[in-house]
Parts: sequence; C-alpha cells; structure tokens
Amino acid sequence: MRHEAGGVRRVGIRCDADAGRGVGHLMRCLALAEELLARRLEVVVLGEVGGPAWARGQLDRRGLRLVPGPDDAPGLVEAARRLALDAVVIDSYDLDPRCSGALRAAGVRVLAVVDDDDRGQDADVYLDQNLGAERGPDGVPAGSVRLAGVRYALLRDDVRRLRGHGPAESAEPAALGRPPRVLCFFGGTDAAGAAPVVAGALVATGMPFLATVITPREGALDRLEPVEGQAIRGIPPTDDLPSLIAAADLVVTAAGSSTWELLYLGKAAALVWVADNQRPAYEEVVSRGLAIGLGHLGTVTAAGDLAGARLREPLASARLRGELGARGPALVDGEGRARVADALLSL
Repeated sequence: MRHEAGGVRRVGIRCDADAGRGVGHLMRCLALAEELLARRLEVVVLGEVGGPAWARGQLDRRGLRLVPGPDDAPGLVEAARRLALDAVVIDSYDLDPRCSGALRAAGVRVLAVVDDDDRGQDADVYLDQNLGAERGPDGVPAGSVRLAGVRYALLRDDVRRLRGHGPAESAEPAALGRPPRVLCFFGGTDAAGAAPVVAGALVATGMPFLATVITPREGALDRLEPVEGQAIRGIPPTDDLPSLIAAADLVVTAAGSSTWELLYLGKAAALVWVADNQRPAYEEVVSRGLAIGLGHLGTVTAAGDLAGARLREPLASARLRGELGARGPALVDGEGRARVADALLSL
C-alpha cells in the first residue's frame, strides 16, 4: 500500500558526492527521489556534487534542483526553513550528527540513511538497507521507526528496468564460443584505487575472459600483462553502469550499495571490502553464498594468487555463475524505495 504525502510537500536530500567520498550516497538517494517525485512531491538536493562529470547530470535529467548543503545544525535548519522543507533525508558519514536532532526539533521530519552505525543521530526514520541489518539493535527514540534489511534497498529506475535483460548463462560460454564477460568497478570514483589491483587478480587466474574495467585513472591498467585468451578494456566512469552490469556474466566490485543492484539483477559477483563500514554487509553476503568473497582490498594486494584462486572457479563455470545469480532476486524485489517512502510519509 502506498501512503499519501501526509502533509509533506517538499523534501530535501542532504548528501554529497565527490572524488573522495564517491557517488554511492547520491545514487541511492536518487532512487528515493524518483519515488517521491512519482508521488508528486517536490525534491531538492542539498550538498556538493563533484567527482565524475556525469554525477551532476543525474540531477539534471531528473529535474532536481541542487543548492549548497550546510554542514552544521543551525545552518541546515535555516536552509530547511528557507526552502520550506517538510522533511529531510540525510545520507552522510561526515555531517554533524546533531543536524538530524536540530531539524526534528524544528518540526522537520528526518530520515537518516545509515550503514550499521547511526552516529548518534536523532531521526524519525532510520534506514539501514544492508543485508542482515534486521538483526541489529531495535532501540530508537520514542516515536521513531527503524527500517532494516534489503527489503528496503533503494534502487534507481535505471536498474529496475533492466531486470531479466541480462545474458542467459545456460547458453554460455561454450555454446557461443567465447570467454565470460567480466565487469570490474569500484564506485563512481574508485577512491581506493581498487580497479588495477583486482584486474591483476583476474589476470593471475590464467583463465580466459573479456573484462571491462572502470577506472578514472588514465594508464592505470598499462602494467597488466594478460595472457592468451584474456582481454582487458579500461573505460572511465560512466552513467551507463546498469547496462554494463546487465550485459556481464560476472561482476567484480566492492561491497557497497551496488551489491543490492547485483542481487536484484541476478548477477554472479565477486566482492572485496574497501571501507570498514562495508565489512558487515560483505561478510553477510559471502556467508550466505550470494557472492564469492575476495577479502579486504589490502589482502588482494598482498596475496593476489589467493584472490586469483577464488576467481578461477566462477570464471571457469557457467553453472556456478548461474547458481550465484539465481539467489539474489528472491531477496531484493525492487520495491524497497516504496516501503521507505511509505514509512516517511505515514508518520
């Protein structure tokens, strides 16, 4: 059941995107923005959007207004009043956690998107969309609600429209006479420099593959020495990532928000964790047999042979890739953003 706006007409989204922080926060917030826009609410983004050039274009093509996002509680409250915001979505690891409580005290509804740690925020709705988060703490402030687990995963229209449009693994690769197609990406900016490291682990397998590696660093893959049957194509960050995911047989990436997109699309995946807040989701996904685990990026750097060994089996077996991919769609149905919007609007 989709709730009406409940007195909410204009919603602000406070998040940032740049080369250091990546674009993951922005992408999942855009999914919620799409849902709110479909319900005829106004949405304003408060923050700084830098990083890859296409990130700002994501706002433009959705008709979303971008205004500066204050980092302190008084400034954000003043901005909310000036913009006549009825609710604010906060998705940031850096923003002063007192901002949420100050907004709430000023009569503005607050939805805090968190990843394991709520950083002491005082919100009306806490959203932790990570697998296994439903087993986390239940304690929230009086009158608040906690939405936890991939039942609430925020997926963009660009992803939702591609379900079922990928390659048929049952016919690959033998029937088509080609190696598996591999996609490597690590967020919109690859701040940790993971792409050449993981591409090196792919080469170390000695297995044939056709890899597309997304990296913002020109020449980052030049030192790799693919063997016969291996092909690596490096491309800069792109807003066409969902289509690239849909076309891949195996995706190698970090255990961030894109993990839920992979599960929704039924993609076989191999994951690394780069930041500490990615580790709980990584361990949950790997322990459930939903993806191959390559460990921490530093481990891959130090022991490429081990990562290569773990990648060898999914590269060699279309059956294994099919089994991995088949487990995700039952967990992520694509309706998470509607459930989140319902919770925010029905307070």
